[in-house]
Amino acid sequence: MGLRQSCLGGCRICLQGECDRSSSSVESGLQGDLGPFNPGLPVDVPVWLAINLKQRQKCRIVVPDWMDVEKLEQIKEQERKENTFTLMPNPHYMELTKLLLNHASDNIPKADEIRTLIKDTWDTRIAKLRLSADNFVNQQEVHAKLDNLTLMEINTIGTFLTESLNQMHRLRANLHPGEEAQSQDY
Repeated sequence: MGLRQSCLGGCRICLQGECDRSSSSVESGLQGDLGPFNPGLPVDVPVWLAINLKQRQKCRIVVPDWMDVEKLEQIKEQERKENTFTLMPNPHYMELTKLLLNHASDNIPKADEIRTLIKDTWDTRIAKLRLSADNFVNQQEVHAKLDNLTLMEINTIGTFLTESLNQMHRLRANLHPGEEAQSQDY
């Protein structure tokens, strides 16, 4: 992963104060330099760099468009109404929200409301995911649809689901001992 990339994507920042075009406005990393930056002009940078500059009080983080109370309320309501999973505004919405609220809450209007809305949406999605996993196991399905789930959400149910399927396989093998030779234990 390069200096300009991050597994969570990027953040828009706006440099604060006076910043000349010297080395102080260039950030160096293992794979190259990023900058120089012009004060007052928003620029997209990796999340880790945005947080680092914010901690050093060199920038203000510009909140992503989707991190808005009205938009998050709509997403929360849609998630509650739909049986399927709603497409989230960012595939790393939970991670980004947590990082930005922990390190730049002073740059985020209505930070507490946003924290609550994201948590409510997360709880709704995880409850829906658990119900889907239960149905998947009970109906002895072979394939599962994971449309619009984030990797973090899938990761929360992964261990439970694989253990449940392994246990079901063992139970079936005990009910039909002759078929065990034909199947594989995963």
